[in-house]
Amino acid sequence: MRSNQSMIPTIRIEQFIYLIRGQKVMLDRDLAELYGVETRVLNQAVRRNINRFPRDFRFELMRDEVMRISQTVISSEIKFSKQVTAFTEQGVAMLSSVLNSDRAVQVNIEIMRAFVRLRQIMASRADLARKLESLERKYDAQFKVVFDAIRQLMSPPRPKRRRIGFQPP
Repeated sequence: MRSNQSMIPTIRIEQFIYLIRGQKVMLDRDLAELYGVETRVLNQAVRRNINRFPRDFRFELMRDEVMRISQTVISSEIKFSKQVTAFTEQGVAMLSSVLNSDRAVQVNIEIMRAFVRLRQIMASRADLARKLESLERKYDAQFKVVFDAIRQLMSPPRPKRRRIGFQPP
């Protein structure tokens, strides 16, 4: 039975889920914070049970991936980390068996709920796009402006990038 007051709000957990290499992952430092342990303790537990974490459960980030994340995340800790591990949804699920504490189990339950919620949001967005296409085919060009506006609202905003260097007038 799900309580109204969970240990960690799902919205907070969703902030720790990144899309890296086409997969939704969580970083070792964020997971350690949620579990209430040090990052090194979490990574030690993983190394002791490495056979439970195949390549599709976890992977080490390249330096450029770390730098891209550190630009979107306010914390500079990640920028200077020697090694950053990303855990896929299956890897996060496996962590609860490695970190055998009540808190780890409760946090994992909330993390799994967050992953499910993100999947549902993505599915509903795709469903909305299909319905919009069907309506667009059904109605004539007078509604094209409306459909274009809706499609523009559905697309994620592009980050504004300032060009670096001297800009001639």
